[in-house]
Amino acid sequence: MIPHVTIRTMKKWQFWLGVLISILFIWLALRGLHLEEFWEAVKGANYIWLLPGILVYFVGVWVRAWRWHYLLGPIKKIPTKTMFPITTIGYMGNNIYPARAGEVLRAVILKRKEGVSVSASLATIIVERIFDGVVMLAFVFVNLPELAKLTGASGFVGNIQQVAVIGTGVFIGALIVFLVAAMFPQVTARAGLWFIERLLPARLHTKVIGLMNKFLDGLASLRSPFNVLMVFLTSVIIWLLETGKYWFVMHAFDFTVSFFALMLMNGIVNLATTIPSAPGYIGTFDAPGIAVLTAYGVEHSIAAGYTLVLHVALWLPITLLGAYYLTREGIHWSDSLRAETVDA
Repeated sequence: MIPHVTIRTMKKWQFWLGVLISILFIWLALRGLHLEEFWEAVKGANYIWLLPGILVYFVGVWVRAWRWHYLLGPIKKIPTKTMFPITTIGYMGNNIYPARAGEVLRAVILKRKEGVSVSASLATIIVERIFDGVVMLAFVFVNLPELAKLTGASGFVGNIQQVAVIGTGVFIGALIVFLVAAMFPQVTARAGLWFIERLLPARLHTKVIGLMNKFLDGLASLRSPFNVLMVFLTSVIIWLLETGKYWFVMHAFDFTVSFFALMLMNGIVNLATTIPSAPGYIGTFDAPGIAVLTAYGVEHSIAAGYTLVLHVALWLPITLLGAYYLTREGIHWSDSLRAETVDA
């Protein structure tokens, strides 16, 4: 196990790096913004539109829980109603702790409640993230031609295209690796064993081999083409529902863009939140969102007000619900849970 002093040092370094990146993105978001007009846009919003937006978002979270239940099916059949609270706890963790610690947190809680190994759970969570990334990039590519008509001379589209191409290579490459590992688990295990025996100390071999085998068990759902298609289609539904929330919140403000424009915004801001930042994706969510809307001709102060309200509406309800479920389940963010999460 890594010494606690080293862990604390690493966590502090990661935290302050995230804070610095968030400060940079906040500066980009606020650059040229007239604060009086921004505040007028926020005060004048019709917040009743947040209610259907939040409802649609929670439907998407339920679908996420179903997708996770589906991915875990070959390991253990766990009802979606059991997965939903754990999923919300994970998203709460992502919102208040750095480095997406909520992903590991929900794997640890699932082990406590259902006995599923953390390695197998993390394999399914990584699969989720890969499919999410593929769908986000699809949202970007589908809508680039429309954006290019509006801002072709600004250089903004070119930057998005470069990021999208690089991101596509990363996510598609990762998906292929995972599909091959799932389809040929024995070959993958032999290759992993070869590397483990040559790169790691002998005292770690047994533990790491056990973790690798459990991780491969977590990929079992990808061995069926039908399952892969189901996970992909579910991921599309999840992100269309989240875009639905963007659409409802838009009606609280004095501007209108197409649903496809909001799909593009959703894709870009969620890809941007993979960049290390302060907890809650401060700045990395806001600056790209404002940039997309202003590229579509939305006035800067209105775009900033909308993006801020949307960010809060995405962050606060799921965080409160996750905290509620954490309390209801009788789980406390104790030293033992923290230690389990760090070790995982």
